[in-house]
Formats: sequence, structure tokens, C-alpha cells
Amino acid sequence: MQLTPAGRSSSLRARLGAAACLLLAAGMPAIAQAESGATTQIDATALLYGERSRTNVAEPTARITRRFADGQSLSAQFGFDVITGASPSGAAPSGTIHTTTSASGTVTTSPAGQVPLNSFKDSRYAADLEWQKPFLRSFLSTIGGHVSREKDYQSLGANGKLSVDLLQRRTTLTAGGGVNRDRVFPVGGIPVGLSDGSLPAMSSALPKDVSTLMVGLSQVVTRRWLVGLNATRTFERGYLSEPYKVLSVLDGTTGLPAGQRTEKRPSTRERRSLLASSVYHLTDDVLSLSYRHYRDDWQVRSQTFDARYRRELGSERYLEPHLRYYSQSAASFYRSSLVDGAPLPEFATADYRLGALSSVTFGATCGFRLPGRPGEWTVRAEYIRQFGEGHPDTAVGIQRQFDLFPSVDIGSLLIGYSIEF
Repeated sequence: MQLTPAGRSSSLRARLGAAACLLLAAGMPAIAQAESGATTQIDATALLYGERSRTNVAEPTARITRRFADGQSLSAQFGFDVITGASPSGAAPSGTIHTTTSASGTVTTSPAGQVPLNSFKDSRYAADLEWQKPFLRSFLSTIGGHVSREKDYQSLGANGKLSVDLLQRRTTLTAGGGVNRDRVFPVGGIPVGLSDGSLPAMSSALPKDVSTLMVGLSQVVTRRWLVGLNATRTFERGYLSEPYKVLSVLDGTTGLPAGQRTEKRPSTRERRSLLASSVYHLTDDVLSLSYRHYRDDWQVRSQTFDARYRRELGSERYLEPHLRYYSQSAASFYRSSLVDGAPLPEFATADYRLGALSSVTFGATCGFRLPGRPGEWTVRAEYIRQFGEGHPDTAVGIQRQFDLFPSVDIGSLLIGYSIEF
């Protein structure tokens, strides 16, 4: 099952640690990394993620980092995802029971009046490699590679960045980029966009290329206060549609389904984002705040507010509450359905991830060490409430009676263990 970046389980893990990770993307001072006394560090995590009546994810990950006496480090990460459940097919609800058959032959039955779902099951293997090398006292170079494979999607990528410390190491500038050469090969082949399903697949596989550029600045304002600003620009080209998503064709008067069409998206996408972050160290505790603004040429606009407060509970324990708010506008070609007899648009999708939506996240992380035992444990639990416009003005006929964008309750649990030796 091919999922967009917003739906991948790996992105879910990243979102759980967004504030800290994105601030560090601007580059840690090279001296801090070179002076680390650890020689080897092993990190292991297990993620459980679930959407009520929809998608479930289980993802164990292991990372090993070797640090050398000259400040260099080499790390390797391995992950395995198991994704099961169901996701909205894009079809509109009807007044009768709706049965959907996936490309793999799985049959899903949705009650009358509810958004139809497609069942799926998939697994993904991923491996990442990263090498860091400080040089000329103030510079830090990083290069890395990535490979992942699932039933209908393959990703190969490489990235690199260079950081330099300035002004007595109070300022760090970072510039970097990455490329991905992905390939999409859905079960049943690549469907013809906006077709009724009667046409044969136009191809068994198509490429998807992604290039990313990033520049960042981190500044030590005072002994307790660190701020960061990152700008990212991403270019995508190739097959960007979801091969299993459809749109319902509705009778313009009754609102009852009269057929369906496959979705079709543009073959290019340009994304831009700007992230501002702040970390303030109080007497013992740490307050982290961030704001991210995003926009792309599909007319999706989003903003994300993120706040964390790390409360120290002694030398061996801490508790970090987390609050996040996310909001986005719909893509220019998003629509909940098509009207029978009306001219077909150039592009169209009913994928809710490209619709107007918002989400609120509440959670907390607890870190602790067991008496007399090496290593540190972390347990992170979060609840996410996602919601959108369930009764749009564009709804016709019987569709006005249905909730076309039902709210989704999401929960996640992440358990981690880290040890240095």
C-alpha cells in the first residue's frame, strides 16, 4: 500500500519528536559533537500507532552509532514497519451498504451513510547510514544514504549537509540537500487518471524523484537560550497520484453514486517550509517551542505550533508534556466528489489528506534510569484528534445528510532504550 509522506509510519515517529529534531537540523556545534566521550551508542525503539477503526502500525527500529577519537561518527539505522487496517477510498457514502474490493482482492464492507474504506496490509523494510566528520575546528560535514522497500513502493536516497560554527561558536550555519529516486509499482499497475476503471493500466511502474534543499541558522542568545531558523525547499516530479484512491461520480440532484473515477494529481510539486524554534533552559527544566509554516504549488497551506516542557524529576527521571496544533487548507484540485454529466477537471482527488483539516495533539514523554542498571528508558504516549469539514457547501442531494469528513481519534505509544559504552 503506497502512502504519502503524511501517512507513512516513519513520518509518525518523526512527528513525535518534531520540535527537538527540527531544531537540531540546523546543526549542532561541531565542538559539542567532537568532545563526546561515548564510543558506541545503541538506541532501540518500538512504535505502536492506531487510528480508531482505520490504520494500525507497529514499527521496531534499531540504531547503532560509533564515535571515534578524532570526532568522526558512523551510524546505521534499521527499521521494519507492519501496517494493517483500512483507509478512506475517496468514494462518497451512500444510503446503502457499500462493498469495496481492493487491488489485492480484499473485500471491505462499509455501513450505509459512512465513508467507504479500503482494507490493506503491508510491510516495509528500511535502512539508513550516516557519517559525520568535523574538520578545521569549526566545520562539520554529514553524508547519508537511505533505502526502503514495501509491496508497491521503493525508495533510494542520499543526503549531505555542511555546518560551520561562527562567533566563538555561538552561531551555527548549515546548508544541505538530498535526492530520492523512488519507484511506484502498485498491485494491478498504474491506472489511467480520471478513468472509470475500464481502461487497462498505463504502466506497471513509474518513477518519482524528490530533491530537497535546506539552509539553517542556530544562535546561542544567552547561556540558557538557543534559537533556530530553518528553510526547506522540496521538488517532486513523477507519479504523485495515489493509485488506489477514487472519486465518486454523483447524480447532481439526488446525490446518489452513479459511478466512480480514479484520481489524478499533477506530475510536479514544489514545497516550501520555514521553521522557527526556541529552546530555553530554566534552572532545571527546559521549554521548547516551534512554529512551522508550509506552502506548495498545489495551494496547500499549513501551520504547526508545537510546545514541550521538560520537567526534571531528579537526576534519573524527567517528564515532558507535549502540545501540538496543526491546520491546513485544501489543495486546489481537492473535491469530495464529481457530478455526473459535468466536464471532467484536469486534476482531481478526494484524498482527505489533501483536504482542509486540523489536528490537536496531547501527549507526554517520561524518561528514566533503573537503579543499578545501565542505559536510559523513554516512554512516549500521545493522543491526536483530527477533524475537517464534514458538511461542505458543495455537497449535493443525500450527501448533505452524511458526515463527509468524520473526525478520527489516533493514539500512539513509543518505547525506547538507549545505552552508551
